[in-house]
Amino acid sequence: MRKMLKICCSLLLLSLLSGQLSANPGLKVRITQKGLEYAKEVGLEILKQNMEKERFPDLTGHEKFALGNVKYNISRIHVTAVELPSASISLLPGSGIKLVIGNASLTIDMNWNIRTWMFKDSGRGTVHISKVFVTAIFSTPLDSAGPASISLTSCRTTSGDVDIKLNGKTGFLHNFFIKYLKKPIHRSLVTNSCPNIRAGIQFIDEDLRSLNAVMKIDDLAEVDYSLSSSPAVFQPFIDLDLKGVFFPAGNYTDSPYVAASLTISDQSDSMLYLAFSEYFFQTSSFAYYTAGAFTVTIAEETCSYFNINTEIFGSIIPEVAKYSVIPYPVMLKLMSTEIPIISLQKGSFTVQIQGSMEVLAVLPDSTIQSLFTLNIVANTSISLNIFDQKLMGSLCLNRIQFSLAHSNVGSFEVLLLENILSYILQTEVIPSANAKLSKGFPLPNLANVTLTRPHITIEQGYVLISTDVRY
Repeated sequence: MRKMLKICCSLLLLSLLSGQLSANPGLKVRITQKGLEYAKEVGLEILKQNMEKERFPDLTGHEKFALGNVKYNISRIHVTAVELPSASISLLPGSGIKLVIGNASLTIDMNWNIRTWMFKDSGRGTVHISKVFVTAIFSTPLDSAGPASISLTSCRTTSGDVDIKLNGKTGFLHNFFIKYLKKPIHRSLVTNSCPNIRAGIQFIDEDLRSLNAVMKIDDLAEVDYSLSSSPAVFQPFIDLDLKGVFFPAGNYTDSPYVAASLTISDQSDSMLYLAFSEYFFQTSSFAYYTAGAFTVTIAEETCSYFNINTEIFGSIIPEVAKYSVIPYPVMLKLMSTEIPIISLQKGSFTVQIQGSMEVLAVLPDSTIQSLFTLNIVANTSISLNIFDQKLMGSLCLNRIQFSLAHSNVGSFEVLLLENILSYILQTEVIPSANAKLSKGFPLPNLANVTLTRPHITIEQGYVLISTDVRY
């Protein structure tokens, strides 16, 4: 039972640490009925396998009869077969999840020993328990005082028939013994089922709490996947609103952005939907900008395709040729001067970057001399894909504009430089950025759940991942 519930709860509790429970989410996770049905099917199979492996404690006691007491000991109890023909999992709007296992049966092998003041007997036995019904309701209480939790709200177990077959020496007394063995077996099943489920829930709760909602992306940034509001349970699905906000690594300062309301269309073809808002990506831009990730230096020794020096620039701009008769190596310092702006439109993920490029000459004594500085406005687009439970991106430069910000070599026509500078950006900067984007960032922890056949669409204001899962 513990394994089955863990799958359901892993889907339900993708994040564990709650903070202020009022803000709009950066990420909305939707679990559909199809997802819960899959969790049920996988969980029931794991439940059957685990029950068949489990060894149960001995049952020892006594039952009264007309001439005294029947003392019994049932040992080496193990399940040999489990049948779960009927099970359902349903959402209870506003409260939680209801799990019903109906008309279950199990077959048990055991050793038995019975004694009275008149006689005693022992042997092997087989117990077939049928018409077992389990109903459990669990919820996720959440407030601003602490982390989220999973709790068993109610539980009830009933069992119908207990059929026992005994093998022993005094076969003619077996029917007499059986009625005294039925009671402890039936009582043990009914009284222990719900406490075992509750213990499993507590184990799951502790296990889930140990997960860290704040995930490290790299040395520069972290992402907070904690809940921003209580899980919302509706008839066809569960919605979880996660903060979905990036921070510079180790620096949990407030983002300058405010998340807008995030509403996604009703869909149920997939088990799981993840909607990443524009706010989610904008805070990632802020985090990396704050951490200094949008600063790049290109030197002669690091340029992959050709040596950049004052002679190349001098052949295009006479002012540089006059400044430097002897060819000097050139260094390009590129930086974003503002936080890059993310825009999500239907079918389009664009990033607007405003920055500067300073061109410097490296003199023979290793000092550097600034030649000129250009303003840059770049429009880029990002394509997304998923690999190894990570969301990855690929940057494409759509268009770029240059303007002269400052010059130590005199005024010149910037248009003359656009071809060579665009080429350097395309061959040096964009590949470097894509190498970092290809590392991706981890999706919310799904506790051993793998995404299968994920599909990405870009909607107005958010990126939607539709996916099934495999445990």
